[in-house]
Amino acid sequence: MLAFEISTYGAPDVLRLTERDTPVAAGGEVLIQVTASGINRPDVLQRTGNYPVPPGASDIPGLEVAGTIVSGDAVAMSSHGLKVGDRVCALVSGGGYAQFCVAPVAQCLPVPKGLTDIEAASLPETFYTVWSNVFDRVRLQAGETFLVQGGSSGIGVTAIQMAKAFGATVIATAGSDDKCAACQKLGADHTINYKTHDFATEIQRITQQQGVNVILDMVAGDYVAKEIACLAEDGRLVIIAVQGGIKSEFNAGMVLRKRLTITGSTLRPRPIAFKAAIAQALRQNVWPLLENGTIQPVIHSVFAASSAPGKEHELKGSGRSIPGFHLRDALDLVAKRHPGVILKFGGHAMAAGCTVAEESFDVFEQAFAQVAQEWLDAATLTRRIETDGPLAPEYCRADIVDTLHREVWGQGFAPPTFSEEVQIVSQRLV
Repeated sequence: MLAFEISTYGAPDVLRLTERDTPVAAGGEVLIQVTASGINRPDVLQRTGNYPVPPGASDIPGLEVAGTIVSGDAVAMSSHGLKVGDRVCALVSGGGYAQFCVAPVAQCLPVPKGLTDIEAASLPETFYTVWSNVFDRVRLQAGETFLVQGGSSGIGVTAIQMAKAFGATVIATAGSDDKCAACQKLGADHTINYKTHDFATEIQRITQQQGVNVILDMVAGDYVAKEIACLAEDGRLVIIAVQGGIKSEFNAGMVLRKRLTITGSTLRPRPIAFKAAIAQALRQNVWPLLENGTIQPVIHSVFAASSAPGKEHELKGSGRSIPGFHLRDALDLVAKRHPGVILKFGGHAMAAGCTVAEESFDVFEQAFAQVAQEWLDAATLTRRIETDGPLAPEYCRADIVDTLHREVWGQGFAPPTFSEEVQIVSQRLV
């Protein structure tokens, strides 16, 4: 199989496309033919030599994938309601940047109904992390006030939606007014631009000096002292990253007086049984909310696998945003040929699909077929539509759009990929 490996520690260009043996699923495992892989900050840290691979894990980066089960432990699959041929997304300890990836059956979840593999690949790492820390570890409850630092990050956009869905008042910090606005669209009740306002002062104003009940922190460092001051009595602070430094100085007396809890965790080295419990909780409590649209995946960029790791690792490392453009170019052509089509781009559908006004859907569908026929065998497109079901009135399915997307690559918009089935997904807002 083809895979990306870290040839040496360093900049994004150390990621090298190489041939590897296809892994074999052992007891309790499945082999997934990967359709989409997520890129996360731990991948960047591993590439730079700052995140050791856990014992027994693949050295190939990539902690979340989506695709189709091609083989595995039949008994284990049956016990989890899975079988060969099922579409799943999975949390893995490594190996995601490849055409095939082994995953524990217990860490696999069915792709939520209505979602594409690209969307599903963006779920495991952040959803497992947020559920484990916010709902299991510090027990956020309905009616409480929740602060998430870095609301426009992959963790942040997930935490905002999950906390809001379960009845919390949500406050999010972000580094620009545009990012704050994006957080509000996702459900944040209040946002704070930490570059122009002191978040501790703003928290006291927003909560009328009462403080927040739970804080999810990815910064640590000198944030911890401010966060302790922001917490209400019996408040809980959970730290999941240390981007601001590993050392903190704070008023321990305040911890005692307010009966505060300070905790933290990492997910990657935890045992399968621990992650399996999270998967079961997600399937029961969160997957229905994904399927009914209460919670939605947030996709920033979709890259061809031949170029994605380097490009997206650069994005993750710098905090810059790179908007998608391949699909937009193709759909712009549709709009030019059919002025009656109203295209509304935005949100999580920016790169993986598009939203079409209901009143112009019939026109759009005809226009899409006309453009697709120029680049694609019309019979193939018809079979895909019949297989995948009818297009929804307000959503052009991304898995069908990807048919056109792949053909656009051949028209000079982007280079061909080593596998047209493999996409790389990022979870960062513009």
